[in-house]
Amino acid sequence: MKRIMFIVLFMMLNIISFAQQKVNVTNPLLCNGKPIILGDPFMYFHKGIYYLTGTHENADKGFPCYTSKNAKDWEFKGFIWKKNSSTWVQSAFWAPEVKAYQGKFYLTYSGLSTKINGLRIGLAVSDHPEGPFQDLKTPYFDYGFGAIDGHLFVDGDKPYLYFSMNGHQDGYSFGKIYAVKLSTDLKEVLGDTIKVMEASQPWEKVNWSHNRCNEGPFVFKVKDTYYMTYSGNHTFEANYGIGYATAKSPFGPWVKAEENPIADKIPELGISGIGHNSILPTKNKNEFLIIYHTHADSKKPENGLRMVHVGLLTVGRQGELIFQKDIY
Repeated sequence: MKRIMFIVLFMMLNIISFAQQKVNVTNPLLCNGKPIILGDPFMYFHKGIYYLTGTHENADKGFPCYTSKNAKDWEFKGFIWKKNSSTWVQSAFWAPEVKAYQGKFYLTYSGLSTKINGLRIGLAVSDHPEGPFQDLKTPYFDYGFGAIDGHLFVDGDKPYLYFSMNGHQDGYSFGKIYAVKLSTDLKEVLGDTIKVMEASQPWEKVNWSHNRCNEGPFVFKVKDTYYMTYSGNHTFEANYGIGYATAKSPFGPWVKAEENPIADKIPELGISGIGHNSILPTKNKNEFLIIYHTHADSKKPENGLRMVHVGLLTVGRQGELIFQKDIY
């Protein structure tokens, strides 16, 4: 029954209540009539404009920017951050996120550094939501391990950084979600990193000998409960999906929901690789937009092409997260 309801919700056509207005959105998101090809999509809103960025199909170029007044009709605006001869990383530009904070806009992103010989997170800043962003601290930190998927979360006046420790060992790749406190100007990490989550549930173990991954954290707070959505499994495999966990403090302990994954592949509809989401509040209480990617071709997920989709995420009566519906 749960599976049937999940499929029905995906197939329903609805008007989604966005942050400031009601609009019709048809998935996948389009620009000039063609699907927007982005992985790890991140949508943000500022002064009546929706902004969208993510991992470009050419991940060695930079981070594109799309804008829209209604979240349906998108226009390509160039790049918010772009590689040049002097950038500290030269490839594998992944998972950009933009955070408005103290009158400026901060960009976290991942990249492969030839000097460090590994993936690290960078911090950039701009006076404008569309950039251009200038590197502020690169790498953001270096504890001797791979780090990707940086996510800034501000709890009152206390900023935190969440990220995924990324690596390979004994023939499998892994991702473990960590958190660390930040200085109020966001420039420094304070204290030790703390592991808050790793692959542990049955749905995250479908290819255990090859991949043991939790990544793409996104944290928000409802009343006194902290919620973290995250992705499990490998992004280029069909079983990539979205789960969530809850906590009473930013460092946890984080408890994964028993009903995970809340979003998963739907072979009946040719949909796979649902994952790496961002979240925007709507004007309705306990309702959020959830922006995520799916494989552009579910029969060839390994080709790396992903499309952007938008759905609704609601908080139920018992505090559970419900991936409520999507538009197709």
